[in-house]
Amino acid sequence: MTDSTRSGARTHRVSARVRRRRRLAVFVSAVVLVAAVVTTVSVIAATRGGSDAAAAPSAAASSSAAPIPSATPLTASQQLLETTDDPQACAVSFAGEGVADEPMLQTQGVLYSGLPIPQRDGLVFAGWYATPADAAAFAIPSRLNGSELVACTDQQITLHGSWKTPDENAAENAQIPIMMYHQFTTRPEGEDGWLRGNYAYIGDFDAHMNHIATGGFYLPTWDELSAFIDGRLWLPTHSVIITDDDADQTWFDLAAPVVDKYKLLATSFMITAYRQDAAPNPYVLRRSHTNDMHQAGANGQGRMVNWTADEIAADLEASAAVLGVKEVIAYPYGHYNDTAKQGVSQAGFELARTIEPGYVSIGTDKLALPVIRVNYGMNVDAITSLIG
Repeated sequence: MTDSTRSGARTHRVSARVRRRRRLAVFVSAVVLVAAVVTTVSVIAATRGGSDAAAAPSAAASSSAAPIPSATPLTASQQLLETTDDPQACAVSFAGEGVADEPMLQTQGVLYSGLPIPQRDGLVFAGWYATPADAAAFAIPSRLNGSELVACTDQQITLHGSWKTPDENAAENAQIPIMMYHQFTTRPEGEDGWLRGNYAYIGDFDAHMNHIATGGFYLPTWDELSAFIDGRLWLPTHSVIITDDDADQTWFDLAAPVVDKYKLLATSFMITAYRQDAAPNPYVLRRSHTNDMHQAGANGQGRMVNWTADEIAADLEASAAVLGVKEVIAYPYGHYNDTAKQGVSQAGFELARTIEPGYVSIGTDKLALPVIRVNYGMNVDAITSLIG
């Protein structure tokens, strides 16, 4: 190899080394640049993260400082309404000194049912009223009971109770008439035959009901009458109970529409072996005239005084199964004795109405309630003399 050749080879090797060093320098510079960029981005991110983290407690603090609205607890009445989806349901609440009864559901457009009769040592309950002022004044036109249809605002109503002392209750000396009708006639001259006296002329009946509706009378329910007899409930002197025996067709056709017209509570005593008609209007209570004891027994007296207490109780159970209530019965023909009373009690009935004339007062025998019999020819003046 010549010197010139060897010199060219050395020059080529030097140039190659220079190129490799340059490429290495460029690579290292690129790596350093990338590292610098990554570092810068990381610092910026960290800085922003720190700023956000610093801001977060401030936002949290701001959030915790603002009050969070809480749901208003439901009242007892509202809780009761939550249990039903009946649009006619009404939650009835009770208020007044010494009143601790829980709200109860009733149905709008239907008579109040089962309203409580509170008890308080040394006092007599004086009824439920529409407002506290009415309760304080014992305002009878505003006294509410099972003779009134339920009417509510926003499915709620509050009844206000009041009290009398036992002396005030005794001083009232209320004598409660139970009016007893039978059949009805459109003939002013009356019906013919031996039952003529049973048929009240419908024109007279209308006048009787008008007198009661416009005369400021209070119409007690049977559970109220029972509490009154016990001395637990004050009833005003101007009180009256309207009843009909037998649920004759003339009662449905003639008398019941008059009761509905004047919106007066009335009781129809039904012989359920023969009639099981629904109540003709909202103001009529169906109660027992026995199931099948309105017949003569072996000695010409009614079955009520011929049968055993067990037989009587079984008959009344059958009647109650039809009517859906045990509360009061009317003795067929008015016949009763101690065995009859035993059967009535055994069947779970609390009250029984006779045909004996008189008025119900505190202490009256609950199984021998007297009546005011209405006969044909009694005009409104005659009734006024009997019931006030």
